Amino acid sequence: MRFTLAVLACLTATTSAFTPAALRPARSGFALKMASTLTQDELKQMVGYKSIDDYVESGMVVGLGTGSTAYYAVERLGQKLKSGELKDIVAIPTSVRTKEQAEELGIPLVTLDTHSKLDVAIDGADEVDPDLNLVKGGGGALLREKMVEVCADKFIVIVDESKLTDALGPGFPIPVEITPFCHLHTLKLVENLPSVAGKCKAVLRMGSSSSNKPDGDEIAVTDNGNYIVDLHFDVPITPEEAPVMASEIKNTVGVVDHGFFCGMSTAVIIAGSDGISVKEAKKE
Repeated sequence: MRFTLAVLACLTATTSAFTPAALRPARSGFALKMASTLTQDELKQMVGYKSIDDYVESGMVVGLGTGSTAYYAVERLGQKLKSGELKDIVAIPTSVRTKEQAEELGIPLVTLDTHSKLDVAIDGADEVDPDLNLVKGGGGALLREKMVEVCADKFIVIVDESKLTDALGPGFPIPVEITPFCHLHTLKLVENLPSVAGKCKAVLRMGSSSSNKPDGDEIAVTDNGNYIVDLHFDVPITPEEAPVMASEIKNTVGVVDHGFFCGMSTAVIIAGSDGISVKEAKKE
């Protein structure tokens, strides 16, 4: 009951989470208390469920993200298909983990080979800046996530407010997926790029590819058989710098892709102590 009531209270808030707290609409003490007592997993569930409820309709091709927040979007899609509220949905998973979850829930799956145009893709993010540039790939699925999400008419990002930042970088390492061949050579190339040099330390991911914290002695291997280098920045990456840095890294021979997702977001659904808010990308 506590969670259900809190969801109802939080769905009424639509102010951007980047707006200073003093400028947000005042909320009743009861609603604020209920929202503030939610756990992080409950906040993730709220945005995951809302993304499916608001953006997915019968007959769509849906991209399914990877991670602890995207998990709840996949769960909600499975629920609505099982109840019959949604029909004729096919989905494209962005990792082996998401594929296994979707199969357990009975969600029909396809690939980009047969469905290269998606109606919507839904995924979490590790960081979000004010221009809705993202850092993704903490869970190691950045390549498949980008391949799927760039093909979607709408890319809906789901986060809790702890992922919001004024500038990318220091709060979360930027992952770069590289080929195993001469990987140390590629690591050094990336670390010494003009836009990167002197600003970060490049660290080869060890152990599980799904965590950027070392948890093993072997080099982490992605679902694609590649390695990941995490760039630990000492200085902020401004919204203006992020696309430039992303382009330089991408153009480095030996790099497969990186965790900058710039200019891709349609909207970001944010759960926090002030409820749920939605920030939409600026239309060009």
